[in-house]
Amino acid sequence: MVLIKKQVLLCMVLLLGSCSLIPKLDINITPASIDAPSTVMQALREQGKPRSAIPVSVYAFRDQTGQYKPQANVSSFSTAVTQGATSMLTQILLETGWFAPMEREGLQNLLTERKIYGSNKKSVELPALKEARLLFEGGIIGYETNLSTGGIGAEYFGIGASELYREDQVTVYLRVIDVHTGQVLMSVSSNKKVFSQELRAGLFRYVSLNRLAEAEAGYSTNEPVQYCVKQAMETAVVELITQGQLRGFWRAEDQLNLVEAEGS
Repeated sequence: MVLIKKQVLLCMVLLLGSCSLIPKLDINITPASIDAPSTVMQALREQGKPRSAIPVSVYAFRDQTGQYKPQANVSSFSTAVTQGATSMLTQILLETGWFAPMEREGLQNLLTERKIYGSNKKSVELPALKEARLLFEGGIIGYETNLSTGGIGAEYFGIGASELYREDQVTVYLRVIDVHTGQVLMSVSSNKKVFSQELRAGLFRYVSLNRLAEAEAGYSTNEPVQYCVKQAMETAVVELITQGQLRGFWRAEDQLNLVEAEGS
């Protein structure tokens, strides 16, 4: 009995020693980077800009889907789409060059800081906050899962491979409101497909009566929902800019120069 225990301990030591000889896999650590502009924003930047950016306000661009991430056999309270869409929309409006967003999401913090600044008797009186003529409202109103699913695969004699895919869809609504009249000037809707793909190959085969060989490999690719929401919002903003030019709500600088030249 003692001999058996010594043999077991010896085997355990040998196994631990052999594990230490196996090289560790390097973790693919990538540095942080700034998000590159999308093709939609690049095309917009190549077009004309107004003489001065239009002051606008964005109070909230909320997730109105009420959906959570689908997980099998798990009670999850993680939302399916981003909760920071207001910050994303503010950045998109600023990057267009057409609009000058006013800080409204953190308005209470701004007012508190102004009070602190004004409480100092030696400080100069602050000017009034700048008002905005236009108000952007809307939200993420839909996130549909499994719009289309499918795949292809084959297996022969325990050796097989398969490829699966799934398409979801996110939908956003965005409208522009005239602050002076309360009239909704324009409203657009845009959507973006969210694509997921999985590829796998495997081996499951008895090489003898009591010998089983099994191996499996594969990978999956999932589009980040956050970037899909951002792309849908960028498309909606660009469409609003185009509609505003067609309806005469605003013009690019080259258009104004042409109108002034014709008038003179």
